[in-house]
Amino acid sequence: MNIPNKLTIFRVILAPALLAVMLLKFQHNMAVALAIFIVASITDFLDGQLARRNNMVTTFGKFLDPIADKLLVFAAMMGLAARFCVKGIAWVIFIMITRELLVASARMLAAADGNVISADIWGKLKTVAQMVAVVAVITFEELKTIFELTKSVTDTFYLVGTILMWITAVLTIFSGINYLMACRRYIMKSK
Repeated sequence: MNIPNKLTIFRVILAPALLAVMLLKFQHNMAVALAIFIVASITDFLDGQLARRNNMVTTFGKFLDPIADKLLVFAAMMGLAARFCVKGIAWVIFIMITRELLVASARMLAAADGNVISADIWGKLKTVAQMVAVVAVITFEELKTIFELTKSVTDTFYLVGTILMWITAVLTIFSGINYLMACRRYIMKSK
């Protein structure tokens, strides 16, 4: 197994660790969660760069990398939903899960036809937006723990977090539609 695939597997392992840390109550657990999320996000960047630069792209990597991304982001979103009241986070999670189920189904149809469909630029932008939103909200929560913030500052944090989550939702919808359009020949062929 090559290094990019090992990094991807490591990211899969970090996802439940992230959720556990977010749900446990100990001092600065959100700082630990943020560190886990950042390390996992760096592995996402590194595995892709190493695989492309060193000609180590594998079918296994193409399959597992997007799953690892989703597990990481879903774990973070579920942790945020369970702990905090960012407006609309349940809808954002629902949109993300719906998109992933549709895209996974389209991927299976393509795979049955012998094709592996990789993420396009919109899928990558969606992933970056999700990671930025998660990092921002976790950071806001840790800042609330460290500093005695006024209600207006806290309200501003929640507003920014909510806006970032909805930007993520819009990019998730757009990238899903774009992906399904790219896979429409496989979808139509399966009728």
